[in-house]
Amino acid sequence: MAMHIGSGRSDEPEVIMDINTTPLIDVMLVLIIMLIITIPVQLHAVNLNMPQASAPPLVKPEVITLDIEAGGTLLWNGETLPDRAALEAKLKAAAAQPDQPELHLRANRAVEYGVVAMVLASAQRLGVTKLGMVGNEQFGP
Repeated sequence: MAMHIGSGRSDEPEVIMDINTTPLIDVMLVLIIMLIITIPVQLHAVNLNMPQASAPPLVKPEVITLDIEAGGTLLWNGETLPDRAALEAKLKAAAAQPDQPELHLRANRAVEYGVVAMVLASAQRLGVTKLGMVGNEQFGP
């Protein structure tokens, strides 16, 4: 305990009104240690009951290649199409399927743009949604 010595006018020391906090700190430390010891060990894993997915097996879509030769000749999977009506009949049949096939359009470098634009317009008008341009590396630098 500390004593406070007065200014010297009286022989009796003045009373100190401060609280001694040492026992309070000791009790708090003991409580914290007891709390740390009694807390159960926390696991870092979370156990979840996830639903089981039953996805249908992946089916590769049918791929149709539509080649446009240099003279404007159209090849449907290697079969020559005589005119635009035959092309539109094939496109209509492909668009009507419940699982539409992928249409891969490959144009020759020497073909006129009007022929390619005609094929793209027909495909869009008839409802073909899975259309891709392949072989575009020939147009690069």
